[in-house]
Amino acid sequence: MATKSWVTGGPINSPFASPSGLIGRLAGRFMYYTNRQDEVLRVLGVRPGEHVLEVGYGPGALIRLLGRTGAGRVCGVDPSPDMLTMASRRAGGAELRVGTASDTGFPDASFDCVVTVNTVALWPDLMDGLRELRRVTRPGGRVMIAWHGGSAPSRIARSLRLPEDKLARIEEGLSELFDEVKRHELKSLTVFAARDGS
Repeated sequence: MATKSWVTGGPINSPFASPSGLIGRLAGRFMYYTNRQDEVLRVLGVRPGEHVLEVGYGPGALIRLLGRTGAGRVCGVDPSPDMLTMASRRAGGAELRVGTASDTGFPDASFDCVVTVNTVALWPDLMDGLRELRRVTRPGGRVMIAWHGGSAPSRIARSLRLPEDKLARIEEGLSELFDEVKRHELKSLTVFAARDGS
């Protein structure tokens, strides 16, 4: 039975959801060359020594950049074994494994910062994913969720942007779990940055 998206209630048929086989590897290459992560890194503001988790690392573009930030530990989970193979070539010292937003496999309060880019609309259950990201975030830590959109999106990003009611659900869900939530419109991404005030 196909996994359903919380956004549409219908099955997820996208090759980007859990890329596998030749089509999955081609999807991974497409993601690597079209998703620019520099803006994400600036908003994330990783500080030296921090422990960072990326959920849905795909072909490893952001993982590679996170490894250059001075973070003390960089980890990632992705549902696709093929993406694990692809991203491992760019991972440096990052610890990559198979996992999902609702089941990362990490202990409570493992990370100062958790980030996911262009995955949230592919989750089966929004709140399951948000609760898991909150669980692995340390007191005083932060979570950043980004999805296609932004102030000057490409034609592809425009076609994939979420309607305002779905974006509101993400913001409301984060607000239930975190003390502070801010929305940012980057060039091609809509970003929610949540912080625990502990």
